Amino acid sequence: MIDKSMTAQLLKKCIQAPHSFVMVIKTDNGNHKVTTLTFAKTLTASAILLATAPTLALDDPEGDIEHIRVRGDSSVKDGEFISASQGWVSGDTMIDRPMLRAGEILEFIPGMMVTQHSGSGKANQYFLRGFNLDHGTDFTVSVDGMPVNMRSHGHGQGYSDLNFIIPELIDSLSYFKGTYYANIGDFSSAGGAIFNLRDSLENNQVFLGLGEFGFKRAVALNQFETGESRVVTALEYQTYDGPWTDVDEDVKKKNAHIRYITPMLDGQLTITGMAYDNSWNGADQVPERAIQSGLIDRLGSIDTQVGGESSRYSLSANYASDTWNASIYAIDTELSLFSNFTYFLDNPERGDPFEQADDRKIYGGEIFTTLPFAITEGSSITLGGQWRFDDIDNVGLYRTQNLTRFGTVREDAVESNSYALFAQSNIFLNDRLSLSLGGRYDYLDVDVDSDLDANSGSADDGIFTLKAGLKYLLSEQLTAFANIGQGYHSNDARGATITVDPVSGDATEPSPLLVKSLGYEAGVNFTDNRTYNVSAALWRLELDSELVYVGDAGFTEASRPSERHGIEVSAYYWVNHHLTTDIEAAWTKARFSDSVEGEGRHIDGTVPGVVSAGLTYFQNSNQLGFSYTLRGRYLSSRTVESFDEVSPPSTFLMNAQVAYRQPMWDVTLEVLNALDSDDHDIDYFYASRLPGEPEDGIEDLHYHPVEPRNVRLTVSLKY
Repeated sequence: MIDKSMTAQLLKKCIQAPHSFVMVIKTDNGNHKVTTLTFAKTLTASAILLATAPTLALDDPEGDIEHIRVRGDSSVKDGEFISASQGWVSGDTMIDRPMLRAGEILEFIPGMMVTQHSGSGKANQYFLRGFNLDHGTDFTVSVDGMPVNMRSHGHGQGYSDLNFIIPELIDSLSYFKGTYYANIGDFSSAGGAIFNLRDSLENNQVFLGLGEFGFKRAVALNQFETGESRVVTALEYQTYDGPWTDVDEDVKKKNAHIRYITPMLDGQLTITGMAYDNSWNGADQVPERAIQSGLIDRLGSIDTQVGGESSRYSLSANYASDTWNASIYAIDTELSLFSNFTYFLDNPERGDPFEQADDRKIYGGEIFTTLPFAITEGSSITLGGQWRFDDIDNVGLYRTQNLTRFGTVREDAVESNSYALFAQSNIFLNDRLSLSLGGRYDYLDVDVDSDLDANSGSADDGIFTLKAGLKYLLSEQLTAFANIGQGYHSNDARGATITVDPVSGDATEPSPLLVKSLGYEAGVNFTDNRTYNVSAALWRLELDSELVYVGDAGFTEASRPSERHGIEVSAYYWVNHHLTTDIEAAWTKARFSDSVEGEGRHIDGTVPGVVSAGLTYFQNSNQLGFSYTLRGRYLSSRTVESFDEVSPPSTFLMNAQVAYRQPMWDVTLEVLNALDSDDHDIDYFYASRLPGEPEDGIEDLHYHPVEPRNVRLTVSLKY
């Protein structure tokens, strides 16, 4: 018999875990326990597209559990998903997939691939929709209402380092591909991702992991009740030496999160503190000729004195009610990164190592409300505003030797202030057809104080962007979408005020501060709300100018205009309560849209084709006992120069996982790169110089190898 207290718990779970089964499980002693079982969790290989699909409900397993099924998606507002390229992933799913790095949580976004070209402590490389997003350019990311992308950053415009996230504390990931969403602005031409953190824990839990190449990781999650309020804490410590022949990565990552959650007025207030600190030695990309000649082996390095230190500290507050949402944040972050990509090309005597430094504080906030829209019954409109201020004490580029500065290329202090207003409406035209209309206005004001007076100055710009979409329910199983929208990205403030190249001394033209993009898309979602879910989208994106990082001068400049188009398909099939499978594939054609003498039209760094697929088998339909997962991912040959005459090899990796789960503990064995592939993680084509080579250097393929087979064991205990 289920009492009123159990009913209250049941409804609470529905709100906390949309798109889930909420169950009442009868335990061995006859008591009842409320829990959630998400199909996203059973699908360790996929990010479930929920454009129109509620929870997939299979037939009841016989004799496994006694449960009550509740529509957990009822808390999601109708029309929240306005394109076929939106989706939602539960946090439980993210910790069930075998992953080498924390940043790979973004691979739950269909078509997204995450790699690395240097040490484990810096931001990853992201690839989506024909973009080499470098470390975040043209893809916006936020965590608990705080932006991750860094404007005018020392390592590149839009730099996004996700190492401060503890995956076990993630509640959900919402993703948006394309330019069709009024609530996201800068860096969103390819799309965006929003991470929400857990407000409560079912159990306190500790994770202890050990693996090859010196991998050690410990995570502790705890919750403390204080009347109607509660405190949730998460601690992480990780070390890793890496598989490299002559570099000990010596990663020392430390993370601490604390969240205070309390009722306030008619809603909930959450205050979050985060602290992250990391240091590492790097293993950069190496020239192919050095490996072929035997100078180094596949896991060797040319310069072993590279690496970095990074830290991030933040305090934020979020308020959410049925009608109002508001957030405010303060972030203090630093990065010191040492690299050497050309070896002895620019300075044959002392070599070409350099340091990129960034020291800043970020303040900002957002407020929005959703109101009924009187045009038709059920229609709504969301109105909001955003503000952000980057106070950059120092963003610099320095020549170094033996990790010591001996020359300054440029050194700047930057203030960047932005404001935005946005509106997004969802209008029900009839029972089958709905229309979304949106718009936003962004204003950016920057001030640069450079060590070279000629490059000091200020700039400002504003931009208005419009969005529109149609959603039509063709049948109970099939929904069609059509979208068009404008987006934009900001350029580095230093590029907007520059007049003199700090290396050559030549006069140079400044770049525009804001650059517009235009996207189109048509897509469908096909699901029986039971056993399968298929989504497909045809899209196109036009960008007024690409972003190119100028390493010698230490800033990002605008490049040529471009156009991209492609197709994405994702399919998930729940064969039964024991077996799930999925496949995601994307193909893109990316070209510069103009013609320049002596240059081709192919865009450097793009990956034309990606495929990800997985299979998971559970011994028992309640997911206890053994489970087995296989995941494969394929990246086609990358474009590394504008004529596309150099073709690096494609990359294929297979990861495997075996887990044994019990209600209060589990053991997980991961085998990363199970086939021990020696493919490339990332490729570049440029000139570098090794000792004894011509003064002009040699143009060559440079690559970072995938890490060899890597076995890790994790034990988790609940208490």
